[in-house]
Amino acid sequence: MKHAISAPPIGQLADPGLLVEAAIAAEEQGLDGLFLWDHVLRPEADPPEILDPWVVFGAQAQATTTIRLGPMVTPLTRRRPIKLAREAVTVDHLSNGRLTLGLGLGVDSGGELTRFGEITDARARGDRLDEGAALLRAMWSGEPVHHEGPAFRADGVTVLPRPVQRPGIPLWFAARGGSGLRPVRRAARFEGLIPVEINGGQLSHLLDVVIAERGSLDGFDTMVNATSVTPKEAERRGATWSYRGMGTHTTPAELLDLIARDPTVG
Repeated sequence: MKHAISAPPIGQLADPGLLVEAAIAAEEQGLDGLFLWDHVLRPEADPPEILDPWVVFGAQAQATTTIRLGPMVTPLTRRRPIKLAREAVTVDHLSNGRLTLGLGLGVDSGGELTRFGEITDARARGDRLDEGAALLRAMWSGEPVHHEGPAFRADGVTVLPRPVQRPGIPLWFAARGGSGLRPVRRAARFEGLIPVEINGGQLSHLLDVVIAERGSLDGFDTMVNATSVTPKEAERRGATWSYRGMGTHTTPAELLDLIARDPTVG
């Protein structure tokens, strides 16, 4: 079982230097990952300060050597695949292959989608996520990409350099408990699943779906919140990662204190 922390670069944590310091401390503590939220707007009850996590990843990558980094999660619906493909490859090279790319539908909390004219229909966002994820993987092949889809286009585009990680950067997909099986089946086509708001029984059910799709859990990662399912129980049920999450009102002292604790404790 690997252990990580998920932190929002929001409010008092919207400090690039602090987040680099946190990545260094997490690596020294023996944590396996430090992941950041990816938002552009939050509800009024949250602090207004928000950092772009991708710029922070570059700084963290240069300051660390072993810990995995990445967004948990990036809403592909409000991204252009070519821009995301370039950003991800850049961080992958800066970190020497330590980027994990979490993807999801995104949420409209605080009008993050509606106030910028983004698509809000969940099925339409799911279709864009499917198309965009496949396009990212094609772009990272280093071969010419010819794609004309409902949402995205790539007309004879070759994206170089290729990622350090082969065959490509791991893609993990968020899936909320009770949201149906489409997100789980989507994740099963790639490298990982991030179940949200689940208990142990629901985790087992989701992983049974993954096994039905893939044939086994070999080479597949599942990362579960330690407050929902303890690390030991999550591992017993087939998960490979446990993480502890922080809220938008977290202070720097609280973040560094969490990092300093025993990562195996849920």
